[in-house]
Amino acid sequence: MPDQEVEWETALVPIKDWLSKQPHLPNDVEDILLRRFYLSCDQSLERVKKTIDLFFTIRSTTPELFLKRDPWAPEIRRVFEIADMCPLPHKTKENYRVFIYGLNNPDYDLFNFVDAVKTFFMLADTRLTEEDDIPSGEIPIFDTTNITLKFIGKINLAILRKYMLYTQEAIPIRLKQVHIINAPAYIGKIFALCKPFLNADVAKLIRFHEPGSDTLYKDVPRELLPNEYGGKAGSVEQIKRYWMKRVEAKRNWFLANDKNWAVDEALRPAANNDEKTRRIKDLPGSFRSLAFD
Repeated sequence: MPDQEVEWETALVPIKDWLSKQPHLPNDVEDILLRRFYLSCDQSLERVKKTIDLFFTIRSTTPELFLKRDPWAPEIRRVFEIADMCPLPHKTKENYRVFIYGLNNPDYDLFNFVDAVKTFFMLADTRLTEEDDIPSGEIPIFDTTNITLKFIGKINLAILRKYMLYTQEAIPIRLKQVHIINAPAYIGKIFALCKPFLNADVAKLIRFHEPGSDTLYKDVPRELLPNEYGGKAGSVEQIKRYWMKRVEAKRNWFLANDKNWAVDEALRPAANNDEKTRRIKDLPGSFRSLAFD
């Protein structure tokens, strides 16, 4: 719609103007992504500025997740094979996008936590820079069917901390609900690892659903879900293959843009070096996973 495009152009002018004056930040940022920042920050220019800076700063301080992202790399292809990462085709009546995430293979020898999070963000970047129809909110559903206590031994705490910080404070989305389905009795022990990194607002959105229950359908319309979950959205495999192809088609963008989206700390203005930014830069990098007997 022409009027909508004019409205967007007007809204993005001050954001682009500010970005062009930030020598430490990348300037070549897609309009679609800037629109997402604008909407997710409730159209507040000051919030947009802080979130964009945080977005690129976290990415630049976490090369394990945001560099060398080749969709054809064997470790990335393995993640897609053993895990289901499925943005579902249809949105709720409130214009919320729904996702299903889960492990389809219980063999933890095949699972690498860092590779899984890296792939998760590759899929997220594909959506953030390509989807014109921006949803009003996001509803992730985590299926814990193949999650046992041994999964704790695969978690890298440093990467988990960066993941939680990035998804809660930097990525331009609006979380509306978070569902944990097929939750085993011991889910509390696994959840305890994430709890210190959760902000209060996000914690209130999390809902647990026992195996065999239909309580999820009170919040998420059943027909929107994949066939395997009683819905009509098609099979998990079909949905996943579609998104795998989308990510693979973006290979050249990943290989080039991951370097272009780096922050040059030597050029950061003093006014942009607040306490939160300093804490992020001081966060430790990847270290060993937790030991679990």
